[in-house]
Amino acid sequence: MHRAHRARAAGVLAAATLALTGCAGHAPRSSPQPDTGATIAALAVSLVGAAYQFGGADARGFDCSGLALYVHERVGLTIPRTASEQRRAARAVPLGELAPGDLVFFHIHARGVDHVGIYAGSGRFIHARRAGGAVAYGDLSEGYYRARLVSAGRFWEGFPADAAPR
Repeated sequence: MHRAHRARAAGVLAAATLALTGCAGHAPRSSPQPDTGATIAALAVSLVGAAYQFGGADARGFDCSGLALYVHERVGLTIPRTASEQRRAARAVPLGELAPGDLVFFHIHARGVDHVGIYAGSGRFIHARRAGGAVAYGDLSEGYYRARLVSAGRFWEGFPADAAPR
């Protein structure tokens, strides 16, 4: 990752951490704050341009589900590792009610879900799309992704504090 990109990502992560923890202390890991979805989306946006790496889930590179895992961990949520597991575990969200930070699930190469992105708002999502590429924006209104969109889900809202995803 380029030095400027790392610095920008670190700044966004620090701001997000401060926003989530406040001045008085730390937010509990199992109790996401109301603005967690927006923070997840902002963290994903900060990673646009990061390298794609099959099986990657850290600053060295990301695959699609590793990107989702990474940004959720940064806000204190542990989610499953693969796109299909993430879909099964997330609280379903109607496509007409998408909010920043929601996950959008696709079938690209397989019958089931095999790709995931993080909704950023205005019909756009962030994803790690393929080897040799980078984390980038996608557009849900674009024919390719619209035709392959399966569902959406959310981890940052709607779980009782004692039943947050693990």
